[in-house]
Amino acid sequence: MKNFLLNNKLVIFLISIILILSISLFATSFGMENYETLDFSLGIVNTDYLNMRSGAGINYKSIDVLKKNEYVRIFGKIGEWYIVQNEENQIGTANTKYITPTEQQKAASTNVEAIEEVSNINLTNEENELLSLINAERQKNNLSSLEIDESIQNVARLKAQDLVENSYFSHTSPTYGTPFEMLKNYNISYKTASENIAGNSNISSAVNSWLNSEDHKKNILSKDYNYTGIAVVDSIAYGKIIVELFIGR
Repeated sequence: MKNFLLNNKLVIFLISIILILSISLFATSFGMENYETLDFSLGIVNTDYLNMRSGAGINYKSIDVLKKNEYVRIFGKIGEWYIVQNEENQIGTANTKYITPTEQQKAASTNVEAIEEVSNINLTNEENELLSLINAERQKNNLSSLEIDESIQNVARLKAQDLVENSYFSHTSPTYGTPFEMLKNYNISYKTASENIAGNSNISSAVNSWLNSEDHKKNILSKDYNYTGIAVVDSIAYGKIIVELFIGR
């Protein structure tokens, strides 16, 4: 070990310098000494086009262009800049003038009519079966039941129908793009989201397959999710195509 260190001390020295410079650049870029925590974590773009930059200032390069009514996740604030995450999971900054926090808006807009609308959504027998099996599994693990949201339900049904009509099996639709793009295009706000899909002859077998898959099971048993949309469509290839969207707000 000693001989290795002696023979490679130049390489180790260079690597150390690179690490120090990288950390310094990151700290300079994000101005950690001015970082502020916030009591909200979701925002909506309120201008037609907004540059998401690599650092807290207009001198930093643009890494994405956010569009009006696009939702972003907000992690904190540096001066007049929010640290944000876009739909493609890129992290950057955006000026606070052009992003409106939405937690307060959502709370203000919640009313009895909206709650009744969610509770009265018409599910098919198979969709009800799927919801019951998923929530039973969550209850076994001391998690709250997922609630059906009409707008998420509509997106799940669109995705399931698209899977059948276009004969593919993927989270990325040739028609609608990724699940996150679909949610954005249908103006559905969320803090976190994911999707499970299955092709199976019956609902219980599909759920069992999900539970035997680590990633699918994580979605089902995540404490971060509280709303869902589910769809079951007949399929010649699989018997049934099943889609479930998980949303955390």
